[in-house]
Amino acid sequence: MLCPTRWRKFGAGCYFVSTAKKNWTESRRACVAEGADLVVVDGGEEQEFINGLLDVGQNAWMGLTDGLKEGEWTWVDGTPATTTNWQTGQPNNFKNQDCGEFVRTSSAEVGKWNDDGCFARQTWICEI
Repeated sequence: MLCPTRWRKFGAGCYFVSTAKKNWTESRRACVAEGADLVVVDGGEEQEFINGLLDVGQNAWMGLTDGLKEGEWTWVDGTPATTTNWQTGQPNNFKNQDCGEFVRTSSAEVGKWNDDGCFARQTWICEI
C-alpha cells in the first residue's frame, strides 16, 4: 500500500501527525474525512514508531477513550486496550478525563500515555 502525501509508512499502515490542534472529537472527524481514524497502538514497535513522529514535549490524540464506561479503555475500532503504556499514576480521570493522548516527554525514552479532557485542543495522529 502506498501512503498519501505527507503520511508515513510503517508495517501495513500509514500515519499522519497533524500540525493543527483540535479537540478529540474534531480530531477523529478530521481522520475519518481522510479515510482513516485516530491511531490504534497495537504494540511496542508501533509505539516506538509513533514516538519518532512526535517532537519532544508534544502531546497528540490517539484513538483511545473510556467515554462509554469509566475505566474501560477502548480503541476507536471497538477493541479493548489490553496492552497499555500509561504514565505513572495514569489514567487518573482528573476532572473527567476520558480521552487518550500520546505524550513524548524526552528524547531518551519512548513516549507514554495520559488521559486528558476530550475538549483539550492538541495535535492528533491518524492511521489508515
